[in-house]
Amino acid sequence: MKALIVALGLSLSASALTTEMAYAAGASDTDQERAERWNDLKKELFAGKTIEPSDAMVKIDAPKRADDAALVPITLTMPQKDKVKSLSLVIDDNPTPYAAHFTFGPAADPGEVKLRVRVNNYTNVHAVTETTDGKFYESVSFVKASGGCSAPMGMSDEEAMKGMGEMRMKFGEMGAGKPAEATLMIRHPNFSGMQMNQVSRDYTPARFIQKLDVSYGDKLIFHMDGDISISSNPVINFGFKPEGKGPIKVVASDNQDGKWEHTFQAPSPSN
Repeated sequence: MKALIVALGLSLSASALTTEMAYAAGASDTDQERAERWNDLKKELFAGKTIEPSDAMVKIDAPKRADDAALVPITLTMPQKDKVKSLSLVIDDNPTPYAAHFTFGPAADPGEVKLRVRVNNYTNVHAVTETTDGKFYESVSFVKASGGCSAPMGMSDEEAMKGMGEMRMKFGEMGAGKPAEATLMIRHPNFSGMQMNQVSRDYTPARFIQKLDVSYGDKLIFHMDGDISISSNPVINFGFKPEGKGPIKVVASDNQDGKWEHTFQAPSPSN
């Protein structure tokens, strides 16, 4: 897998980002133009890989029209979860399209992943799974939204960064021999680099969760590489196998060398 395009967004100036936005698709783009853009992205992100369409391997549940372009809920479902090795989320017309890449470990139950993202323009959203036998499959959904990457936080930068790195985790029902669900919440502004400080009128530098490791005891649940397209105060819902021993440990780091760790005691499975 090539390095995430995230590095692009982190070094771009506000003016360069504006140029990227000018290239982004609009409501008037044709299906052919969107298909050509996706083909270009595939060559960049999945060089040399053949990617087959298949809702049997990955499905996207996304709103057709987002209520809030800065908080768009996305659900990614993998019906044949035992075959899934990794998952990529690409928002085609965002300034940095590669939103997130998940690599699943032995403690994962990769049947479903939920997260909230920013959508900057009317765009196709693609999910791509890599299977354990090295094959790639894709699914696509069209989302109508605009301005999500530049939407202001509605507070000062200082207020947005208060408590940065604080984490919470909620657990679903834990049944013996059954996969479990958990929801991880991380306090972090995930500044995109495109948001204007309402006081200084300067652009706030990009600062976002870049890497995330979640493990259960000594077994990895998932590793995530992130980007500016993930919404502020990230919320990620994931599945895991409650077969390990020890707490669930979360290690998060951002692109400005911030690093935070937290452990959560998972409930014991009920009989």
